[in-house]
Amino acid sequence: MTANARPDWRKSSYCGEGDACVYVAAAPGTLVRVADRADPAHLVMATTHAAWAEFVKSVKETG
Repeated sequence: MTANARPDWRKSSYCGEGDACVYVAAAPGTLVRVADRADPAHLVMATTHAAWAEFVKSVKETG
């Protein structure tokens, strides 16, 4: 991703109607961005691809 490129935010598939959803944007390199809406100004956290994959795996296993 270039410095001027906007992340490609994706809405969680488990999200219902409305704005109370989690959005994720995987950037080339080392970070995955997680936000409460599809707006980079509302970034909640950034983590590594490996840590995000472990988190998603754990959520899927435990429901």
